[in-house]
Amino acid sequence: MNHTATGIDATAAGTWTLGDLRVNRIGLGAMRLTGSAAFDEGTPSDRDRSVRVLRRAVELGVNHIDTASFYFSRLRSANELIATALSPYPDGLVIATKVGPGRDPSGAWYTAEPEQLRGQVEENLRQLGRDHLDLVYLRRMGQSSIAEHVGALAELRDAGLIRHLGVSNVTPAQLAEARAVAPVVAVQNRFTLDGRPHDEVLRHCADDGIAFVPYFAIAGSGREQGATAAGPESAQVLAVAAAHGASAAQVRLAWTLQQGPHVLAIPGTGDPDHLEANVAAGALRLSPAEMNLLAAAAR
Repeated sequence: MNHTATGIDATAAGTWTLGDLRVNRIGLGAMRLTGSAAFDEGTPSDRDRSVRVLRRAVELGVNHIDTASFYFSRLRSANELIATALSPYPDGLVIATKVGPGRDPSGAWYTAEPEQLRGQVEENLRQLGRDHLDLVYLRRMGQSSIAEHVGALAELRDAGLIRHLGVSNVTPAQLAEARAVAPVVAVQNRFTLDGRPHDEVLRHCADDGIAFVPYFAIAGSGREQGATAAGPESAQVLAVAAAHGASAAQVRLAWTLQQGPHVLAIPGTGDPDHLEANVAAGALRLSPAEMNLLAAAAR
């Protein structure tokens, strides 16, 4: 099968339910819509192209977009691009965002205290032009305990500003701590073919029906700089890609999705062709032998 072909949409990857919100397992990460590199570095994105990517994603059946108010470069804001491209929002579109980290107008970072989280939630609401947020992750920023932060978000959920809660960058103990405060429908942790520090969290999520949403699934060690910064691709990944007429990035996405039916992919791109290829990867099925070969490559 040629996995660069058109005609495949996001439904090919199957679906999962975030609380009461059903989404296709291939989504879109919004960070790279703002520029060629992370945040305020690099060349600002072409605004019209970013808008086209968002609209094309929805046309392809993507109904899960991951964003944050701190996704902005010198000239672009991911949330503003989303609102421009997609508002009034189509029925069934789930927009997830993150709080905890923050950036002032100069771009300088800070870590929010629990009492600052309402302001971050309201900033996302204002930028997106919504009266509630579908899913809000608390992105842990080094603190060992997250109970107080989760409690603050649970109050905002009870007030109707948030529909569902998630946590990000957490250990199994921190996930359990959060769940003792409020229901958690999703965990967003770093998890790639090259580095799997959260296998135990992945298993806990599978056991308890919680979505596991890896970030940097394509970029690997390149992280915010994008897939091209990850270095030479392994021979195993290239061999599996060649066998399917697919790209290495598509193999990485397929491997990610085959970690379990509860795993969602949110590859980020500001390129329409990459978007098409990422969505097509949802139809790629790897054999047990290929999965074993890729596991050996990771070790």
